[in-house]
Amino acid sequence: MMDDHSLLRYSRQIMLPEVDIEGQERLIAGNALIVGAGGLGSPAALYLAAAGVGHITLVDADSVELSNLQRQIAHQQTSLGQNKAHSAQASLQALNPECRVSALAYHAQGEQLDQLVADADVVLDCTDRFSSRYAINAATQKAKVPLVSGAAIRFSGQLAVFDPRVPEGPCYACLYPPDDQGDDALSCAESGVMAPLVGIIGCFQAIEAFKLLSGAGTSHQGLSTFEGLSGRWRHFQVPRDPACPVCAH
Repeated sequence: MMDDHSLLRYSRQIMLPEVDIEGQERLIAGNALIVGAGGLGSPAALYLAAAGVGHITLVDADSVELSNLQRQIAHQQTSLGQNKAHSAQASLQALNPECRVSALAYHAQGEQLDQLVADADVVLDCTDRFSSRYAINAATQKAKVPLVSGAAIRFSGQLAVFDPRVPEGPCYACLYPPDDQGDDALSCAESGVMAPLVGIIGCFQAIEAFKLLSGAGTSHQGLSTFEGLSGRWRHFQVPRDPACPVCAH
């Protein structure tokens, strides 16, 4: 039951008929796992904490570097050298002390990743390596937990939601077959990225997680791409691959 302080804090969401008291209470009871506390994870985590998600788990083994501050808004100049999960944890708790934030300063994999995913209500993939994305996708498919996937490079971003609970819904491996990808793919460190672009995609990830946790609206379908130089969105349908090694039944 929310007290007067919480009712006032979240009043602008509660007045939305699609959210109301029940949706806000679902947010407060929710657990979001965010893998990656960098360019995408920063805005996603900040907005989910501000919106009142009760428990956010941040996973990131990297430390804050000066070149990160151009776009990774959960970190400050004083965060340099700190672990990103711990740095972002401090920012989220300063923003909303009502949000419980767990910071895990390691690269989650194997059974450890499986357990983190199984404990979550929604997972946000904010990483930038295909090996991590495939591992997170496999874990969410196994645990039947919805996955909100984002990516950004140069001036281009993309967003997709993969929900194993949806009959005939695709997974990340349907969109990007494992045999076709490798960790030699482009990264921000090698190719650069426009600072606000990661904010756009990270915020859209937060929107999708918000809807999944609160019950408001309907989840994003297919793959959406955004081209920052033109300001244009494109949408693509993504069918399940009947030969997918991860989700084919």
